[in-house]
Amino acid sequence: AIAIGVLAVVVLPFLSYYTVNEGERGILLRYGKIVKVAEPGLGFKIPFMESVEKISTRNQAVVYQGLQAYSRDQQPAQMTVSVSFHIKPSEAGAVYTTYNTIEALKDRLIVRQLPTQLENVFGQYTAISAVQDRTKLVQDLQNAMRKAVVGPVVIDGVQIENIDFSDAYEKSIEDRMKAEVAIATRKQNLETEKIQAQIAVTQAQAEADSKLAAAKAEAETIRVRGAAEAETIRLKSAAEAEAIRLRGEALRENPGLVALTTAERWDGKLPDTMIPGSTVPFISTK
Repeated sequence: AIAIGVLAVVVLPFLSYYTVNEGERGILLRYGKIVKVAEPGLGFKIPFMESVEKISTRNQAVVYQGLQAYSRDQQPAQMTVSVSFHIKPSEAGAVYTTYNTIEALKDRLIVRQLPTQLENVFGQYTAISAVQDRTKLVQDLQNAMRKAVVGPVVIDGVQIENIDFSDAYEKSIEDRMKAEVAIATRKQNLETEKIQAQIAVTQAQAEADSKLAAAKAEAETIRVRGAAEAETIRLKSAAEAEAIRLRGEALRENPGLVALTTAERWDGKLPDTMIPGSTVPFISTK
């Protein structure tokens, strides 16, 4: 009896406390009934009467392989889908009460809903659009799971990690996508050629306009130069005519001016020619 008492004194203190780690909640049970939900840290319990079950509130991920669904164009596909989730800390008690364990919660809430939601969402896409718009497909599936899973669990994310069609269909998709890429590339090349042709036409037009402008400028220069030369000639001719007119008037008004001019131009030599019957020698004024 003494030994039992000593053993009880030594052992009971170790059975009287418990610890709950971060990312967990402790479910304190007394004879199987929930007494409280313990926060992370050190706690105390009554030995043999109370026990603690721990519920993880950390983010968890589960991968489901071999899920099958049909596309809108009736192409079967095998998919691998991962779902990440966590338990709301405030709902840890409800998880234990309703599901007892997280594994049971996954089976009842996630595993049951995922195939159905995958079939519904994947059925809205053709096989090609499921591949081309994979990001949208994943987002739609994630939204569908969040609406369908109701309870103390939060769906953090959904990923479709693999989509496998039949080999023949995957080959046809690959060929079709290559053809679409080739067509898109050809269209782009044609558009580039069209733009280059437009640039060439614009450059040629600009060059022609430049040459035309230069020709017009040169023609205008020649016209102005010709007009200036013509005006110079006209003014010079007018001046000469005016000089002749004035000289003629002067000669008419002063007859002796002719003799004076002749005398001024005489070089002092007697002429070799005499006009018969003349008393005055004929003097050449040349």
